[in-house]
Amino acid sequence: MFLRLLDALTRYHFRLVSLDRFRRLRRSSLGVRITRYTIGSIVAAATSAIVFAALYMLGVSTTACSVVAFVAGAIPNWVLNRRWAWAIRGRVAFGREVCGYVVVSALTLLASTEATAWTQHQVQSIPSHYGIRVTLVTGSYVAVFAVLFLVRFAIYEHWIFSGRSRVRAAVRSRFQVWNAARANRTP
Repeated sequence: MFLRLLDALTRYHFRLVSLDRFRRLRRSSLGVRITRYTIGSIVAAATSAIVFAALYMLGVSTTACSVVAFVAGAIPNWVLNRRWAWAIRGRVAFGREVCGYVVVSALTLLASTEATAWTQHQVQSIPSHYGIRVTLVTGSYVAVFAVLFLVRFAIYEHWIFSGRSRVRAAVRSRFQVWNAARANRTP
């Protein structure tokens, strides 16, 4: 009896602590970014999935479906992430933001293309008129985004939309050290 009561109190306390931490995270700026990133990712994934399924039903190859669907989802994803989730306005940092986003997107596109091609090869024996093949291949396309969801958030948070360029700071530091050393030289 005592152990049951202790167990119930421990579970209740754990729920309260977890709920309190969740509330604090939800109200923090990181929690807001995670929530907005999730909503933006859902919008982009839904856009991509609809475009992918439509093209695949029309008989387009999985590679072409992946590329077109990816571009269709990447555009709203960029806008929602940059302007809404990370609340960045104004000038685009080309090197960090655009190039970084393109590299992450290209790697994601490569992974989704490979996954859909592999799935397409595996489901060739299923008749196409049942819709199961479309569902499975489209599901593999969406699964890639689900797997890479947290990895992409971490890259966006710490590099692409961080607002700090470590490369620029390192170059600036090198010039400052060089100029200071040059001023201290004796002729």
